[in-house]
Amino acid sequence: MQTGNLILMGIHIGSREFGQAGLELFSALMFMIGVFIMRVIQQHYPNEIALKRQELTLIYEIVVFVTVAFLAPVTPKLLTSGLLSIAAAAQLQEFRVLKGKPFTSLMMTGNIRTFAESGFDFLTTGDQKARSTAGKMGIILLSFVIGAFLSGFFLPYLGAKTILISAGVLLITLIFGR
Repeated sequence: MQTGNLILMGIHIGSREFGQAGLELFSALMFMIGVFIMRVIQQHYPNEIALKRQELTLIYEIVVFVTVAFLAPVTPKLLTSGLLSIAAAAQLQEFRVLKGKPFTSLMMTGNIRTFAESGFDFLTTGDQKARSTAGKMGIILLSFVIGAFLSGFFLPYLGAKTILISAGVLLITLIFGR
């Protein structure tokens, strides 16, 4: 994610590895371009038709993932990394709330915090709403780990085409998530 890119960029600048720092900067700039693209979509499809906008966002991400799957073996890593940054921006820009609560699908730190906080509240007060929130966050965290496991497992066999698994999950979400 971009926090890591900025940290690496700073380390590379401090180590006078300016070429490497430029790669991290490029990823951050591509992420910002992705946010710009999503803002255009969000302005064109206001909140009143957010469901259509979310469907459009999923289609957009699927197209980027499929493109990366086929471009990665024949293009520089910089380009495919940039395209993935654009897709990450779309995901983070559009999907910010889950059942009325702040949520992020790509970074788990906040979700782990919510899981721990809700679990603590349930254990110390018996709050059933906190129990429900902890359960939902637990499912999200487990799903994230399973997705990472599947990616790691299939990478030696599928190479760059492993990203098609993510595209498939997004397609299933698009079809059945209504």
